[in-house]
Amino acid sequence: MAGYLVSDTRKVTTHRFLEMKQKGEKISMLTSYDFTTAGIVDKAGVDAILVGDSASNVMAGNVTTLPITVEQMIYHASSVVRAVQRALVVCDMPFGSYQIDRHEGLKNAVHIMKRSGCDALKLEGGIEIIETVKGILDAGIPVMGHLGLTPQSINKFGTYAVRAQEDEEAEKLLADAALLDETGCFAIVLEKVPAALAKKVSETVKCPTIGIGAGNGTDGQVLVVDDMLGKTQGFSPKFLRRYADLNAVMTDAIGQYVTDVKNIDFPNESESY
Repeated sequence: MAGYLVSDTRKVTTHRFLEMKQKGEKISMLTSYDFTTAGIVDKAGVDAILVGDSASNVMAGNVTTLPITVEQMIYHASSVVRAVQRALVVCDMPFGSYQIDRHEGLKNAVHIMKRSGCDALKLEGGIEIIETVKGILDAGIPVMGHLGLTPQSINKFGTYAVRAQEDEEAEKLLADAALLDETGCFAIVLEKVPAALAKKVSETVKCPTIGIGAGNGTDGQVLVVDDMLGKTQGFSPKFLRRYADLNAVMTDAIGQYVTDVKNIDFPNESESY
């Protein structure tokens, strides 16, 4: 079954990403971390699914993305891959898996690809990690870049505030984006940067840009699925649009179940053997 606005049921590839940008078609992307959710997201017509290291927060309850491991990312990514037929599946390389050196990064990248079956990997950073990005690309593994607010560097930043508002940081972001593009990244995520800057990057680089808190001038958008469905509470950044309130729906349903069990209303005769 195709999605709401999707008639093309072919598997989305990195080449299709570039085609979408060239045609002016916006790219839709959401996170997923498990088989059931990923199947629903894929069926609804999303172009790409990010198995984000945000699983550290959403699935495990950690304060930051830093604690999640390579093996945990492989577990989540392989669960997602088994459910997906159309969407491009991108897996985050977690903190510590690629920052040490090129050899370590390439070793972990190959390990994640072989074990998870995902289509591509995402790395945070620009010139600081460019040699590792080159090594991974040379191995035939597609790489999605990530600039702006990079959550794996939260202890360095000390805040989740908007990035690149000052000229110096904005110029570095532009330079990093150009470098990632020239090196061969098939897309770049721009997180929490001024909309005008994100639009400028998008018009400058050949590869598609995917924004989160970066305005609508990017080539696509990404959100954390649990946030946009209203499952999470207490997280309401300016860029987040909630498309449902599943927290309330689930709480009401579970509360009704508890009531029915206590009142000996469940199971009834028709639900018994």
